[in-house]
Amino acid sequence: MLFSQNRAELRGFYTATWRKMQTGEALEPLEKQVADVIGEHPEYHRQLEQGESGIDRDFAPEDGQINPFLHMSMHLALREQVGTDRPAGIAMITRSLLLKHGDGHTVEHMMLDCLGEMLWNAQRANTLPDETAYMECLRQL
Repeated sequence: MLFSQNRAELRGFYTATWRKMQTGEALEPLEKQVADVIGEHPEYHRQLEQGESGIDRDFAPEDGQINPFLHMSMHLALREQVGTDRPAGIAMITRSLLLKHGDGHTVEHMMLDCLGEMLWNAQRANTLPDETAYMECLRQL
């Protein structure tokens, strides 16, 4: 379900996983990954508790709002990149940052800034993401 283009379906997957977490239901492997990210973000639990009623909300970055669904999805994307070492070298950069900073969640947030910048630039320019610029940003951390 995390590969849908439908915003409501994607957000619904997060709220359904949250609901399963709260009731102690068994989680599928992908739900376990989502649950790990949800667990690291207690600041988003209130939004997830809204269930279906909260999935249509828009989040305006210009008003200082952070889209919790996008943020958590970026964590998952980054973990997938590191797990597959794609782009090549990202796993080594991550290990280096972990040795330097110690806290995995802090390191992910640092790396998410680079991922977000790459995606924003690609969207703004209507081009493919620039992996070279992304990796250079990560190396500068």
